Amino acid sequence: MRPPGAVVFWALLVLAPGALAADALEQQRAYALSQAAVGTILDDHALIDRSGRSVRLREFRGRPLLISLVYTRCADICSVTTRHLAAAVAAARDALGADSFQVITIGFDTDHDTPQAMAGFARRQGVGFDGWKFLSSDRATMERLSAQLGFHYRPSPKGFDHVLQATLVDGDGRVQRQLYGELFQTPQLVEPLKQLVLGVRPEDGLITAIGKRVRLFCTTYDPASGRYYFDYSLFIGMAIGGLIIGATAVYLVRELRRHDSSRAA
Repeated sequence: MRPPGAVVFWALLVLAPGALAADALEQQRAYALSQAAVGTILDDHALIDRSGRSVRLREFRGRPLLISLVYTRCADICSVTTRHLAAAVAAARDALGADSFQVITIGFDTDHDTPQAMAGFARRQGVGFDGWKFLSSDRATMERLSAQLGFHYRPSPKGFDHVLQATLVDGDGRVQRQLYGELFQTPQLVEPLKQLVLGVRPEDGLITAIGKRVRLFCTTYDPASGRYYFDYSLFIGMAIGGLIIGATAVYLVRELRRHDSSRAA
């Protein structure tokens, strides 16, 4: 029997040459591995950036992190997926702030995805955001990291079969959400990011907490433009509602006092 949610998983997964083969057992296994990774705290894996500098995964702690895995020899799917991801990231940056989260793309074909290959891949996709790193790794590290991410891939005659997946990690390094498919909807990324970025923390002061709550509820998606915007009307409505409630409370208190004074007289 197909596990709950597997239908959604494969509906969002675009199958094409190089994508994961569509046999039922493989589907179930890939979905189970992917979902089992939610809640995992990632280890401090060693990676390499485009300049050849060593990077530790712990360097990305403190802010939400979006992780995508690709291989640079991929004929088209990895490029299309990365470009679509870039559009969703741009919308998220507009809504939440350019420094509110980070993105890393890692090459899982460790024999070919060198720092130079990752740099070329980034250029071809036109990705130039600050805070988006294109990284390489060695085979042993990649095997451990992909297992923790629940990312399933295997060699095939045309390169690799692999899940079209991006993973959202919180500021503590814990896997929070999996995003599936070649062309997922922008809110699938931005809505969980909103919760991570604008969620109130114990160390937040009162003003900061109120500001986050206002931004959380008033940052709204416009399907027509595919962008997020701050809906001032919601804020104004909340303010008016608060004034009405406050005025009503004052009125009731005054009436109760007047009633008590009349009875005392």
